[in-house]
Amino acid sequence: MTTLPTRRHLIAATASLLAFGGVALAQDARPAAPATAAAGTRFITVASTTSTVDSGLFNHILPLFRAKTGIEVRVISQGTGQALDTGRRGDADVVFVHARAAEERFVAEGHGGPRRPVMYNDFVLIGPKADPAGIKGSRDIAAALRAIQTKATPFVSRGDRSGTHQAELALWTAAGIDLAATRGSWYREIGQGMGAALNTASGMNGYVLSDRATWLSFRNRGDLDILVEGDRRLFNQYGIMLVNPERHPHVKRADGQAFIDWIVSPEGQKAIADYQINGQQLFFANASDSGA
Repeated sequence: MTTLPTRRHLIAATASLLAFGGVALAQDARPAAPATAAAGTRFITVASTTSTVDSGLFNHILPLFRAKTGIEVRVISQGTGQALDTGRRGDADVVFVHARAAEERFVAEGHGGPRRPVMYNDFVLIGPKADPAGIKGSRDIAAALRAIQTKATPFVSRGDRSGTHQAELALWTAAGIDLAATRGSWYREIGQGMGAALNTASGMNGYVLSDRATWLSFRNRGDLDILVEGDRRLFNQYGIMLVNPERHPHVKRADGQAFIDWIVSPEGQKAIADYQINGQQLFFANASDSGA
């Protein structure tokens, strides 16, 4: 798996090379093959949420897909909002994210689709074991957030338009809290991914909302632990879509669709379900649930 820059960055870099050495600019300005890859490698570009990368899921499933099809998957790891924007620009062939409302807007606006459900897990509220907000063991995420806000205990937000950030904002609303009116120094937006948010929370003994898969693969836990879990509002669904090749003719329709078809097939779903860390399953395949 290779995390790559966008096509427009590569176009700019290639233009600079042209000025100095007359390097030919490919008509399809897609991310170039890594130096270690053989010329002519068959590949697609997938813009995907950081949790699929940080959890190690892609390291587990992508070699299986390549062995079956010969297609390499190169991943742009971003928050969901950024990944969908990457798809809108045509800088990826497939988007694989976790914010259903945003995914459905992406499809409705004609940027890609159809949306296919793939898998789910859940969000968990992480915090210091000392638990100054007094929320440990609660299954009511709204009550927990109200306690954090009332006591002004440190809370770390990704603040990056990711699926996790969007879920967090929806949960504050469900708790009846207007962040614009009540936030203070206790609420810290960092504009970075899940790993950085967890590291920040660990360093300041703060609370943070995390997807469970990234938490299970996270090592720098310090004094942090899961304090709130099990609320149905913490459900976390993932979906996958082909970027619209009618809008972006360079999109690799056949190979992108091959990846989607594999990941929702019994073989791909089993590969997802088989992925574990320390005996714990990180994602639960549910492509057969058309309503997910």
